[in-house]
Amino acid sequence: MQSLTQKIKQKAHALGFGLAGVAPAEPLSGEAMRLAAWLARSYHATMHWMERSTDRRTDPQKIVPGARSVISVAVNYYTPHEIIDHPERGKISRYAWGDDYHDIVGNRLKSLWEYIKELEPDAEGRYYVDTGPVMEKVWAMRAGNGWIGKHTNLISREYGSWIFLGEIITTLGLEYDIPTQDYCGTCRRCIDACPTGAIVDEYVLDSNKCLSYITIEHRDTYPEYIKPNTEQWIFGCDICQDVCPWNIKFSQPAAVEGFQPRPENLNPLLIDIVNMAQEEFSRRFRKSPVKRTKLKGLTRNVRAVIEGRAE
Repeated sequence: MQSLTQKIKQKAHALGFGLAGVAPAEPLSGEAMRLAAWLARSYHATMHWMERSTDRRTDPQKIVPGARSVISVAVNYYTPHEIIDHPERGKISRYAWGDDYHDIVGNRLKSLWEYIKELEPDAEGRYYVDTGPVMEKVWAMRAGNGWIGKHTNLISREYGSWIFLGEIITTLGLEYDIPTQDYCGTCRRCIDACPTGAIVDEYVLDSNKCLSYITIEHRDTYPEYIKPNTEQWIFGCDICQDVCPWNIKFSQPAAVEGFQPRPENLNPLLIDIVNMAQEEFSRRFRKSPVKRTKLKGLTRNVRAVIEGRAE
């Protein structure tokens, strides 16, 4: 007879999650210290929400009273399309080529939670897809789904780092998995490849220098010192993942249709975005992660690429 944990994992796989593991819902004392040190150095830049609710971020029982387990799931989003290096074209991060992962993964995670509630009606819990005070990568590591690489992304042995994460914090007592060990070894390819030096030390990222942060989260003026090093990235950046040996060797095409790239999101012409009207932006990036920058932010990023190339 299948245990409750086995049933949950089987359902997770049936819903399209390639990885599913469980960790005990314990306070993250070591991670709390590292998070405090990272915040103290202002490496979170203008992401001030990370300063709030650090107690909830490092203790799941502050989110779900009586929590006993954290179910961590992951879905592969890799699609084997190439980005062209061309001075007239911009680059968009692979995760944003298709539909918004918050919707796709969130709907599947909701279905998983509803299934759990059918099995255990008295269970309490909450689920998240990059939307709450949850240290997703830490829980994924503790649940055996992968390890946090030197570029600070989660790497799995099955899919590399091309994965979206989700979690369910619940009062259910489940069977726990063994945390994944670190397989980065002496490799420093991600650190050496970063054009802006954002990976300031192994496993330490300074968001102030990160192209993903600057092109998506940063709402102010584009930093002048970054412009010569954009590498044509106008939304996000995949350099540290593209050079990772685990991604080169283990990436495999995603089965989720929604993650397939929209043709216009592959190597878009910079001039088209500079001249884009709001109506076109809304149509083109509807239900896409790119809409997060708004038209103003995306055109700012494009102009930074153009100006940096001229220097």
